[in-house]
Amino acid sequence: MSQPDTMIALFIPQDPNPASATDSQANDPGSEANSSTLDSAESAIWQWFDLKWEWLDANQALAQLIGIAILLVLAIIGFGLARAVALPIVQKLSKKSKFTWDDALAEAQFFRWLTSLFPAFVMWAGAGAIKTHFHLNEVVYTAIRNASASTMVFLGILAVCSFLNGVQLVYTRRAGSARRPIKGYVELGKIFVVVVGGLLAVAVLLGRDVSALMAGVGAMTAVIMLIFKDTILSAVASVQLTNQNMVRIGDWIEMPSGGADGDVIDIALHTVKVQNFDKTISTIPTYRLVTDTFRNWRGMSESGGRR
Repeated sequence: MSQPDTMIALFIPQDPNPASATDSQANDPGSEANSSTLDSAESAIWQWFDLKWEWLDANQALAQLIGIAILLVLAIIGFGLARAVALPIVQKLSKKSKFTWDDALAEAQFFRWLTSLFPAFVMWAGAGAIKTHFHLNEVVYTAIRNASASTMVFLGILAVCSFLNGVQLVYTRRAGSARRPIKGYVELGKIFVVVVGGLLAVAVLLGRDVSALMAGVGAMTAVIMLIFKDTILSAVASVQLTNQNMVRIGDWIEMPSGGADGDVIDIALHTVKVQNFDKTISTIPTYRLVTDTFRNWRGMSESGGRR
């Protein structure tokens, strides 16, 4: 043995019985049988997969249908899990918590719409795997992705609107909320979310740039303003009524032109509801409280005068 080999041998621990491992393997026929069984099973599994992939390659049209069916089944399972498992858990946690805002969100169905996003996300995310393994056509793949993304945007719109309703519930349960109602602002915010989200959903569904749709909407501004004239007037009037403290819930108002003489019970973006003294309900467009004349008897009521 050379000198370098001798030095290496000094640092490597030597097995005192080098034949022991070989003898133990030779004397244990069970281990060899188990190893051969596992190798055979693994080989059979891979062979089965190879045959399946070859069959899918040879029948691509049928493979696409199978892939789409699998994707739909996964989405249905995801929807069931979201509604039967995730949603009840979130609702129970919101009831047990000490906060009130989560109870308001649950009452406004916010968590319900939020969990509804899961099956659409499964469709959107799983389309890539189906395309790779089941030879999904590019047109079908794009249609599934766009439809799933558009559905997620639509459900997101509903979730945001439900969140705004929850914010309104939290606010109305506070002391003094009747002095400055925010229902008009909430409805204005929901209109903005629906318009912007609707344009985005259509753009995603068609595979177009949202800026192109916005440019088209800009060209139709005059038509849109004509269609939403009452909404625009009501939005401006609602802001003026709230900021100038002209009308509050509980005020006694008299408006002969609107057939109203009683207590204000609701102030929304488009309408103001008045319960007359004969228990009938008069509905007045919000903007008419700014453009027409009405009498508010709040001062007399607060001073303790007769009603």
